[in-house]
Amino acid sequence: MSDPLLAPARADSGAGPFVIAVTLETRGVRDTAPHRHARGQLLGSYRGLLTVGTELGRWLVPASDAVWLPPQHRHSLRSHGDRFCGWSVYVAEADSAALPAQPCAMRVSGLLREAVARVAAWPPQARLESAQVRLGQVLLDEIAHCHSHSRAGERIGLPMPRDPRLQPVALALIEDPADPRGLAEWAALAHLSERSLSRHFSDETGYSLLQWRQRARLMRALERLAAGEAVTTVALDMGYDSASAFIAMFRRHLGASPTQYLDSLKD
Repeated sequence: MSDPLLAPARADSGAGPFVIAVTLETRGVRDTAPHRHARGQLLGSYRGLLTVGTELGRWLVPASDAVWLPPQHRHSLRSHGDRFCGWSVYVAEADSAALPAQPCAMRVSGLLREAVARVAAWPPQARLESAQVRLGQVLLDEIAHCHSHSRAGERIGLPMPRDPRLQPVALALIEDPADPRGLAEWAALAHLSERSLSRHFSDETGYSLLQWRQRARLMRALERLAAGEAVTTVALDMGYDSASAFIAMFRRHLGASPTQYLDSLKD
């Protein structure tokens, strides 16, 4: 089967096996409008970069990671760069109950990746053989294991505040992470004092406004770099004084230079 970005009807219904896996290879950028599935969905990448957006946050998904979406959670998708190779696992609603109740990102283990590849190779069928059922259960167990052993702060994510006073600030920064407005101006937009804005934003997202804006800049920069834009152009557009300052920030957060990180997405 193919196309983890636009789910086939069989993978998006209650009929069929409790677990279905699909793979996709596509050229060019692919955008999928907000939608939802009857099944839970785990999205991952073999090559390239994918952005997953939900009401609770946004994640960038390199090959090391995956994003879990419980049944009926509205989400959008966008691939970056000239080539994307990805995969999806669709889990029946009843079996999704044992997996995370909220969208989340996790690091993918070698066992999970191999199980996905094996399940994706199964021919379409209404019923699974006993060995397939066991492998499907291993796959679900490994999703739960990867989630429990992943630290949220290490994933490239951007949690969204739910307080309606904070959402205009967050949406403005997602639209333009290089927006130069200071704390006083953001507080005015939220109709809060500077102290209240800082406290509420930290309580809701786990990050200060400054940290959250830096993560927004990093995510946008990664998207643009994956699309082939020059490091210097991206650095200056993101509000950094120089490419070297941007590269230092990038290395601090991701442990590699932009060129090294992008090369790793092609492996």
